[in-house]
Amino acid sequence: MPAPTALHLAAAPLFVLLWSTGFVGAKYGLPHAEPMIFLTLRFALAASALGLWAWAAGEFRRGDGPAHDYGGAVFVGLLMHAVYLGGVFTAISLGAGAALTALIVGLQPVATMILARMIGGERPTRTRALGMAIGLAGVALVVARKLTDGVIGPWQVALCLLALLSISLASIVQARRGIRSRLAADAAVQYAAAGGLTLVASLLYEDQRVDWSAEFVGALAWMVIGLSIGAVSLYYILLRRGAATRTASLFFLVPGVTAAMAAAMFGELFGLVELAGLAAAMLGVRLATADQAPAQAPAARR
Repeated sequence: MPAPTALHLAAAPLFVLLWSTGFVGAKYGLPHAEPMIFLTLRFALAASALGLWAWAAGEFRRGDGPAHDYGGAVFVGLLMHAVYLGGVFTAISLGAGAALTALIVGLQPVATMILARMIGGERPTRTRALGMAIGLAGVALVVARKLTDGVIGPWQVALCLLALLSISLASIVQARRGIRSRLAADAAVQYAAAGGLTLVASLLYEDQRVDWSAEFVGALAWMVIGLSIGAVSLYYILLRRGAATRTASLFFLVPGVTAAMAAAMFGELFGLVELAGLAAAMLGVRLATADQAPAQAPAARR
């Protein structure tokens, strides 16, 4: 594995920080729009911005190398963006709350490790497995008290489990695609596919209600620029850098960072239990991302 550059060293903490702000954006935005139309607007803006960037850079031109894996981009986009975020946003709109969303993100490394082992491409070492266990315990500490604040019904749980499986499988597939060229075009196709699916869902099940308040516009702008473009791009950089299981372990840090943001911005409790959980999650990440050679995986396409 090549020596880490300054970009790669900064990518992990910046990714965790940006991804954690998604819960804040959802809290601001969802009261002003239904979940599927909210996501459709987000994906449409992200696809347009990245598509223009890719077009200007000539990434859609033919004859400059092997055909790009746009079919894989559609598949990843549907799972990573439409199904995952659609499940999470809908569950929150039905009353699941941010705590359950944080729990989903916190469980994603464990689901990724299990799926990666089932698929056969990655076999985590004992150290990494221990890191996963410690990180999971840290996540449980951070969200335990928050889970008791509301009643969670079977539909919310089903949506959250669907979202969990979707992002875990998408992370493995994206890591194995090994995309190193036409990155903006690939991302634009992902968001276009995701936006198409959420638009159909909105037309079927929603009234397309949008309250264009300052809070909603600000939340939408941040989710497009900071999350759909910034955080997701960093995540894909990290997936190209290392195995899916090790990259996914960064999600153990998200609930603690999110709780700290909520405490600062909304006055939510962030006491000794949450601090202990965050410390355990950080230790879990350190163990799970230890610099050891990953198991042999299928060769990347490019």
